[in-house]
Amino acid sequence: MEAGEAQELKEQSEEASKDESLRPVSFTMSVLAVLVAITTVLGHRTHTEAVLNQARASDEWNLYQAKKIRQYNTELTADLLTALPIRDSAAANKVTDSYKSHLQKWNEDLAEEEQHAKEYEGEVRKAERHANRFDLGEALLEIGLVITSITLLTRQRVYWGLGMAFGVAGLCVAAWAFFIR
Repeated sequence: MEAGEAQELKEQSEEASKDESLRPVSFTMSVLAVLVAITTVLGHRTHTEAVLNQARASDEWNLYQAKKIRQYNTELTADLLTALPIRDSAAANKVTDSYKSHLQKWNEDLAEEEQHAKEYEGEVRKAERHANRFDLGEALLEIGLVITSITLLTRQRVYWGLGMAFGVAGLCVAAWAFFIR
């Protein structure tokens, strides 16, 4: 909600407060405006969390790729050492054994890096599902706020009820985000 919209709602609310029968409508609008603000903040934070987790997942995949390249280069070097005639076979065996131990460690590291990257990707999907619920809840709350404000213009209570219905729906959808696993 922009500053101009908030000011307009405040003016409408002040006009309505003069008319005793419209005070509950003004109160409802105030509550809906606060709920819109809270839901908006929650949605923005959740989107930020998704972006940060995506960056972490990318970092993990980059680390995985770097280790995979090192592993491949080590395999090539070990293969080359076994294919060439060598004067000091004891020293060559020592180097080859060292390369083989590196290869074994990198195989373990690669599995671990892949697991971490997939976990972050899972967190991204979860955060996106939460953010989608907050966004939908925000939209429904804003619709409820606008429809409720129509009551101040038309003096017809049906808009107040309809606005509250949208507000309750928006609140339920936003709350639903907390129950997503």
